[in-house]
Amino acid sequence: MSSNEAVRFLELNPNVTTVELLVSDLNGVLRGKRIERELLLKCYEKGFYLPGSVMSLDATGTTVEEGGLGMDVGDRDRLCFPVPGTLSLVPWHPEGDRAQALCMMHETDGGPFFADPRQILSAAVERFNTLGYTMGVALELEFYLVDIHRDERGMLQPPLIPGTDRRMSSTQVYSVDDLDDYDFFIRDVVDTAREQGVPADTVIAEYAPGQFEVNLHHGPDVLAAADQSVLLKRVISSVAKKHDMIATFMAKPYIAESGNGLHMHLSLMDEAGKNVFAPSDPEQSAVENPLLQHAVAGVLDMALATQALLCPNLNSYRRLAPDAFAPTSLTWGYDNRTVALRIPSGDPQATRIEHRISGADANPYLALTVLLAGVYEGLTKTMRPPEPVVGNAYEQSHPHVADNQRDALRALVDDPRVVEWFGEDFLNVFTTCKWSEVRLFEQQITELEYELLLPYV
Repeated sequence: MSSNEAVRFLELNPNVTTVELLVSDLNGVLRGKRIERELLLKCYEKGFYLPGSVMSLDATGTTVEEGGLGMDVGDRDRLCFPVPGTLSLVPWHPEGDRAQALCMMHETDGGPFFADPRQILSAAVERFNTLGYTMGVALELEFYLVDIHRDERGMLQPPLIPGTDRRMSSTQVYSVDDLDDYDFFIRDVVDTAREQGVPADTVIAEYAPGQFEVNLHHGPDVLAAADQSVLLKRVISSVAKKHDMIATFMAKPYIAESGNGLHMHLSLMDEAGKNVFAPSDPEQSAVENPLLQHAVAGVLDMALATQALLCPNLNSYRRLAPDAFAPTSLTWGYDNRTVALRIPSGDPQATRIEHRISGADANPYLALTVLLAGVYEGLTKTMRPPEPVVGNAYEQSHPHVADNQRDALRALVDDPRVVEWFGEDFLNVFTTCKWSEVRLFEQQITELEYELLLPYV
């Protein structure tokens, strides 16, 4: 890898003394190490080492030995290199002397490491590109701001509105007043993201107290889109901490409120730059486009087999509830937020698929691989989708998404197409870690069990 990027960066930022080198694990959690400034050029030229077992950690951050990347192989190191274009300052660090770079993990011979989620997406992009289309991708992330202190019952609560003793308590979707109340935070997020080259733009108040959505710019680079979403989550969490708040991308932090989703938008352009999903006749609806239908059909056809990757935690399935603007059925439709795949309204040349199944707790590299795989399978096999839904999908009868992690994990290994796109070795590590987490969470006794069962059973 060329070291020119590092040389230039160090010249422009003489105050930087420490660089954080980061890789995304299975859960989208950033792991890595800090190095001194003098070692950065060496890391660009020759790489650096991290144990491959960081890709087989459970929710507690403990290596799941059954995944085969721990003690059984001597907890071997793998070779890592920085991802070009991701080296940037860490603006929230008070001394202003720290930088960071995303990295990708390789085998020691330089080949791709099968358990690195970024390598999974990289291979998927290479395969998808054989179709000859240019992709247009944009991601939307939902999150909650939470007070660092719990309420009197030990439950989460929205933070205090600065300068007041009030908390956001009502659902005011798209409220400009709510944005004004947290303007200090939103401006800090957008400014910090721009300093790191992360193209965040629109921020809206979402459908619950303390919930917001931030959008990333539409662009042709799928890997960059995933990189930017991972970095944006770190920006949001770090800026929230700076302002004595917690930002959470947990899929369902409040059982009575809407969950946090990761909405993925995808369009395809031909060699002439024309959107192939757009209607060929201005009088036609976008849902009548045959290529769009094939793409939708492929994503829906693979939805159950890939849901464990989109909803990776036990909590993820609490989000998939009726009337909560998260899909509960394998459906699609035009400008309809009750379905799994929405075709947004607007300029016909901006016609795209909005994938709404994934929770904000999903790893963006794996979620985008799921989307590319489904579209590819649908296009190459000219699949046909069910009829688009008109009206409220929650009140209609359609095939359901999985409502629990156990069913989703079983379905994941039953589809040979998933093995083809993700690799058997990767799926073994992923499912082993997730089954370990299922046992971890299910083997807890809750306060409700004590309250309802202890005195009476």
